[in-house]
Amino acid sequence: MTEHKEIHRDWAGKTLVHEAYPVAGAAITIIVFPTVMGISDLERGFAADLNGKGHSVFIADVYGARFGPAEREQASAAMTALRGDRARLRDLLLDVLDTVRGHDAAGRIVAIGFCFGGQCALDLARAGADIAGVASFHGLFDGNGLTPRPIKAKVLALHGWDDPLAKPDKVVALGQELTEAGADWQLLAMGNVGHAFTNPGATGQMPGIQYDAAASARSWALFDGFLAELDE
Repeated sequence: MTEHKEIHRDWAGKTLVHEAYPVAGAAITIIVFPTVMGISDLERGFAADLNGKGHSVFIADVYGARFGPAEREQASAAMTALRGDRARLRDLLLDVLDTVRGHDAAGRIVAIGFCFGGQCALDLARAGADIAGVASFHGLFDGNGLTPRPIKAKVLALHGWDDPLAKPDKVVALGQELTEAGADWQLLAMGNVGHAFTNPGATGQMPGIQYDAAASARSWALFDGFLAELDE
């Protein structure tokens, strides 16, 4: 894994501390939006894997705080506050993109996210961001309720069909929304798979929230294919 640097950014009275993991000569910079828990070793592990494939990585801080494993309630409250004001969240995500562009982002920019971060990636696309693509891993699908903007980024949604946080009606609604926004989109729904399937720390203590090694491997392979398509 490449040596990282912290990028401090003042936004709306908070100091966001993003983490950048650049790779010299990379053709793609990947913005990673974390789970509800914010930046953690989970996202840093994903960054290491992506660095190993030659991609620069920027892990976005959307809370202006770090939460440990025992601070789930605090992290959930921070997420709920952002989800409760999607216009504010959109502005924050666009600021993250501006920050990435201001710090020597290599080549094409792609945004990905996990759980709440998956919603962040989709919301960045909904904002009309001029980036190559976004990918949501077991993300939240509910729309932001804002005035629709044309979606420029290609969209990949990787989904567990049994995800209790994104039930089938939300999946159908997302497809309709992306179509109406003119997006080039694709969605893979995996059977007998729930929420958080890429996260080894999801042990099933909460119903429907469970790591699935096969689904995780499949989703990453599909994401690799998605990136290759962006190269065409």
